[in-house]
Amino acid sequence: MAKSTSNAVVGFLAGAALGAVTGILFAPDKGTKTRKKIKKKTQKLNSEISDNVQGKVNDLKDYVNDLMDEIKEKFSTLETEVKDKAKKTVDNAAKNAEKKVSETK
Repeated sequence: MAKSTSNAVVGFLAGAALGAVTGILFAPDKGTKTRKKIKKKTQKLNSEISDNVQGKVNDLKDYVNDLMDEIKEKFSTLETEVKDKAKKTVDNAAKNAEKKVSETK
């Protein structure tokens, strides 16, 4: 997710939390009722933030796993190419050596 989108989500959540707390504090309820409301809203906000963070962590894990798979594939391809070229070089060297040996006889 882009940094600006992430900042917007955090800003939205902070604004929602501030609005909820302000609304509760200025409501004409008893103290015990207000504290219960604050506790409930805090738990809800905590759950939403936790879910959001967990989603970001999962997105990051997926990205890293995809990146690692891509890197492994590239190294595997590179390994195959290097082995093929090395084999061709060894084969060419052997042919050239045989040719030199047969020319000297």
